[in-house]
Amino acid sequence: MSQSLSDATPSSASPPTIIELFIAFSIISLSGFGGVLYWSRRMLVEQRKWMTAAEFNDAYALCQILPGPTIVNLSVVFGRSIRGLPGAAVALAGLIGPGLVIVIFLAFLYSIFGTIDALQRMLTGVAAAAAGLIISMTGKMAEPLFEDNNWLVYGVVLAVFVATGLLRWPVWWVLLVLIPLSIVIAWRAQR
Repeated sequence: MSQSLSDATPSSASPPTIIELFIAFSIISLSGFGGVLYWSRRMLVEQRKWMTAAEFNDAYALCQILPGPTIVNLSVVFGRSIRGLPGAAVALAGLIGPGLVIVIFLAFLYSIFGTIDALQRMLTGVAAAAAGLIISMTGKMAEPLFEDNNWLVYGVVLAVFVATGLLRWPVWWVLLVLIPLSIVIAWRAQR
């Protein structure tokens, strides 16, 4: 990463307290249905300004290669960088706790009312909204990539879209070729 996560807090703002970490990650948890990446970026970068867009992308990229769900990894990495082990535990509890209670309650209700057609149609609509949030988030996360006007980046993005979206090539083939290419492009751009 270009900066360590401990440098993620802007100098003009004080680091979040344990309570603020718990509240922020609880809000992220309660805001997302079908995924919380959009809400985590919005909370950490846009609303609280605890990270810049580039720092969020760096942290997110790191958390993707770690085992487990990326957003869970992000909560632990961010919480630990701000408040140590207690921060990691509190951010994780804020992220998982409220959602766990709601899911258990909804599972109970679904076991009773799950066969109702109106409920099935409603869940289809919610899935479409979640897909829209993912598309929006992808655009926001891509913004820092295009600030350098490096035309090779545009080529890589187009190659990924064509290879996986249009040609339906297996993702691992595309990654096997384009990850080393992306590393070379990033390395050359920093020189």
